[in-house]
Amino acid sequence: MADRLKGKVALITGTAGGQGRAAALLFAREGAVVVGCDVKVDEGRETASMVETEGGTMESFQPVDLGDPDEARAWVDGAAERHRGFDILYNNAAAPRFASIADMTDEEWHFTIRNEVHLIFYVTSAAWPHLVARGAGSIINTGSISGMSSNPSTPGSFAHAAAKGAVIAMTRELALEGAAHGIRANSISPGMVESPATAEQLENPAFRQNHLAAIMLPRTGRSEDVAEAALYLASDESSWVTGSNLVVDGGYMAR
Repeated sequence: MADRLKGKVALITGTAGGQGRAAALLFAREGAVVVGCDVKVDEGRETASMVETEGGTMESFQPVDLGDPDEARAWVDGAAERHRGFDILYNNAAAPRFASIADMTDEEWHFTIRNEVHLIFYVTSAAWPHLVARGAGSIINTGSISGMSSNPSTPGSFAHAAAKGAVIAMTRELALEGAAHGIRANSISPGMVESPATAEQLENPAFRQNHLAAIMLPRTGRSEDVAEAALYLASDESSWVTGSNLVVDGGYMAR
């Protein structure tokens, strides 16, 4: 299929790499005008260049600290003003700290909540009146299987699990409040996905072997796997899907 997002404007956070970059490329290929942002400057510009090389359309803003409510609102309002609104908000950006409850500092806890929960609130609250005015829209939040189940192979997920559990719960409430305005809200909960953040773990042969043995589909996840799920939730194909949490984990949770 092609042009699944033709005529739509998509706001995607955290587009400097990984799942955000994959989504920016895919959404643009499907006809969307992409508005991205990240705290990483060079990598963010590189993503925009990659989209443009493929013939897509993308605006990229960096550095943007979405944990700052003023910066989050300025990014959202600016996109709405330039494009006369938008159709899709993909809250992909996140930055956790990992430590057990025994070792976690106050700073690590607050950093994780700020950069995995607060930033979604700031961006979504800024986007809400624009989506209400549009009379329709799709909000996609990035959860995690850590927000659904504990995993002894990834210790130190205390704050991350709390944050992602909150994101999944927030999404349900957004779906409830958005239904009257034609706004859908869903979350995606990825499992272990190849990325710079997971490289050290996955390069450990024992960890990789144990991980692959724990999932039904014997390969690690890719950023593109998550982007494809986001594309479905962003498109009109999911017009009767809201309040859901789409698990993309190779069958880990099912097992």
